[in-house]
Amino acid sequence: MAGSTSGSGASTAARRYAEAAFGIARDHGTYAQWQSDLASIVQLVDDPAAGPYLASLRVDEDSKRRLIERALDVAPLAKNLALLMLQRGRLHLAGQVAGEFDRLYNAEHGIAIAEVTTAVPVSDGERQAIERRLQEITGAREVRIRSHVDPAIIGGMVARVGDRLIDGSTRTRLLQLRRALAGEAR
Repeated sequence: MAGSTSGSGASTAARRYAEAAFGIARDHGTYAQWQSDLASIVQLVDDPAAGPYLASLRVDEDSKRRLIERALDVAPLAKNLALLMLQRGRLHLAGQVAGEFDRLYNAEHGIAIAEVTTAVPVSDGERQAIERRLQEITGAREVRIRSHVDPAIIGGMVARVGDRLIDGSTRTRLLQLRRALAGEAR
């Protein structure tokens, strides 16, 4: 999601908006609707035409409000959130709010997000095997990976799950071997 920031990168204000939306979603069982609606708000804020218009100090708030009311096809409570954020000059935080909402959802449902870097793209089967292995390592009920490719790691993979780094790259193993050999040569 464009503009998303999660976890500690979210501002205090973004966390408060996300927590309020999350509480409503939990109470009504509307997580998916809120995730979709927040994505729509982010999309509007990030739109090349609408975004600068909404951020402009030259455009009055009523005009911005009309644009939001016309352009957003979301549930009434989500539209109210967007209008409240506009009124308080916080609409630019939409990506952070959406990211923090996702983080809260994942935490409540035992879902861990893993940033996985490999030297080559992984197949669907490899992806599933990585998810299962990371699930065993982290103890999460579910692990979802975001794949990245970096040929510099040569082979293997590097995974970051929360604060935990799992480095099984060939490059790191070679560096460790080089250090070990250099240490013994002294």
